Amino acid sequence: MKVSEIRDLAADELRLRVRDMDEQLFRLRIKKSMGQTEAATKVRALRRDMARAKTVLREKELAGREPGGIVD
Repeated sequence: MKVSEIRDLAADELRLRVRDMDEQLFRLRIKKSMGQTEAATKVRALRRDMARAKTVLREKELAGREPGGIVD
C-alpha cells in the first residue's frame, strides 16, 4: 500500500485498516511458526504497511491539535 493511498483515507478508515492488518499479522505469525515459508516474506511487507498507516494516522491526530490543522 502506498503512502499516497493511505493519506487519502479518513482517520476512522485508517484505524480499521490498522486493526485488520494486526489480525492478518497474527495469522501470518502462526503460519510462519508452522513452517510455511511464503508467510515469512508477507510478514515483513505487512509490518511495513502497518507502520505507514500508523504514521499517517498519528500525523492526522497531531494536525488536528495544532491551530490551523487539518482533520478528516
